[in-house]
Amino acid sequence: MTNFNGCQLPCVPKFSNGNVSMDGQTFLGRVKRLLALPWNRHVKKWLRQAYYAALRRRDEDSPQQSAAKAFAPESPLLQGDLVRVRSREEILSTLDPFKELKGCAFLPDMAQFCGTEQRVLKSMRYFLDERDYKQKKARGVILLENVICNGTPAFGQCDRCCFLFWREEWLEKLPA
Repeated sequence: MTNFNGCQLPCVPKFSNGNVSMDGQTFLGRVKRLLALPWNRHVKKWLRQAYYAALRRRDEDSPQQSAAKAFAPESPLLQGDLVRVRSREEILSTLDPFKELKGCAFLPDMAQFCGTEQRVLKSMRYFLDERDYKQKKARGVILLENVICNGTPAFGQCDRCCFLFWREEWLEKLPA
């Protein structure tokens, strides 16, 4: 995709004023930040492929996949639906060894919303992946109203206020 008319994303590097100083960060924090990109782009991808290939060879579902199937919603979640975020234990039971369900990570900061009632902003169908500037399809990923990311341990505080991605299996639809 080369035509970004109407999207500010390609302008971000141009209007930034430089990088944030990491002087106060621990040595371990600096190492984690340095290795985050190669780990996620190469090593984790290879490990995930090997893990799921081993499961396919044994012709079985992982315990996490079985738990996720039990939590699958009977009807799709729609904009405006009231949902309860499942408990931390229920969500953790659906995660693979990489702390993901169908590629969607459950971040430590998401645990604060467990057990709360939230409203569905929308069900995602497409998103722009900023790593490669490609539009990608999504299924079963939900955005909740006013539930946003404030940064990560590896990269620190961020004022961008991106919506957190929630798997529909992690949400329980409440009666209207």
